[in-house]
Amino acid sequence: MDQAAKGATALSAKDYSAAVSHYTDAIASNSQAVDYYIKRSTAYTRISPPDHAAALFDAEIALTLASKRGKRELIIQAQLRRAIALFSLERYGDAKQCFEWVKQMDEKEKSLKIWEMKLDSKLKDLSEHDEKAKVAVKQYPNVEVPAVPEAKKETNAAAVKPVESTSNGAEQSTAPAGVQTPANKIRHEWYQTQDTVVVSLFAKGVPKDKATIDIRDRSLSISFPLPTGSDYDFSLDPLQSKINPSASTAKVMSTKVEFLLKKASAGEMWPKLESEVPLTDDGKERNSNSSEEIRRAVLADRSANSGPSYPTSSKSGPKDWDKVANDLTKKTKEKKEGEEGGEDGLDEDFEGADPVNGFFQSLYSRADPDTKRAMMKSYQESNGTALSTNWAEVGKGKVETQPPDGMEAKSW
Repeated sequence: MDQAAKGATALSAKDYSAAVSHYTDAIASNSQAVDYYIKRSTAYTRISPPDHAAALFDAEIALTLASKRGKRELIIQAQLRRAIALFSLERYGDAKQCFEWVKQMDEKEKSLKIWEMKLDSKLKDLSEHDEKAKVAVKQYPNVEVPAVPEAKKETNAAAVKPVESTSNGAEQSTAPAGVQTPANKIRHEWYQTQDTVVVSLFAKGVPKDKATIDIRDRSLSISFPLPTGSDYDFSLDPLQSKINPSASTAKVMSTKVEFLLKKASAGEMWPKLESEVPLTDDGKERNSNSSEEIRRAVLADRSANSGPSYPTSSKSGPKDWDKVANDLTKKTKEKKEGEEGGEDGLDEDFEGADPVNGFFQSLYSRADPDTKRAMMKSYQESNGTALSTNWAEVGKGKVETQPPDGMEAKSW
């Protein structure tokens, strides 16, 4: 297993110190691989204690490399890691600007709403002249990109050496086997049967011994080196429904890479290849009932030893959100024990943070569209003093500011 693969394994296992070490070794051998910097930036953010300055440095190198390659997906990932690092460094104005650039490129990025809410809560208490609120970043940073190692340059030079003729007139290439299809020409297609899903990645000359392939119950990914010295990364995450990884295969051929994915539920026809909605344990897309279940938990009766109450638009009266958050956080951790990562990596980015914030983040990410609209509208219009999951009620009009008992709302 190469260093990048070891780094990916360590990152999945939440062993962030090991992930940093492995990706550092991987970068030493290939300093142009965008994904290595993105992954190491992620590890720096989640390591204990976190190194946000290092995370920002890696994210900006990744963004510079990705922009030169014109790889849209990698640009979005790098800009997102950059924004998260800036937020953690309390550069809220810069972070907000970077999140805006992410939104311009991908409005469906799942974590944006959560970050917008967190930024609004930070910025509303700052004056426009506060250093934390200032915007000084450029869309693409001016950073020095590590040079390609000499050994890598020699390899690349050999890869583009012209073909030579043998004594009998037949052409014979002296270039080592490598990817002949340019990165911007690589494409994928898919089709399905009752039992399987077949995904074809059309790329000529993928090196079998250097390709890293990972097939899981909800995702697949492949990474392999290009003749330019950088890596090509392709992933589908999450897949529309669950598959059986042990019964699924990947085959590297001369003109393409073919994935044969065994459906976990035979006979289930997928309407599309990837899903934008988290899946339940049985592989089905969540429906509004899942958010209703969370809502019922939120509206549960307060215990005798409950903590402070917070303003709410619920007809059931004020609730002890601290207790709800702690209970659901505990259940979530028990449920995810042994599983990979958190929802879209958000839990790890806030590891050790206030459980109430973590709970609302989890609540929002799993909610149906109407519940999300209700949460956003009630939170923003009430200046952060009320939160409702009931769109039928919130949609009727403006949600007024509801200060805690003994306090008065003032306009500044």
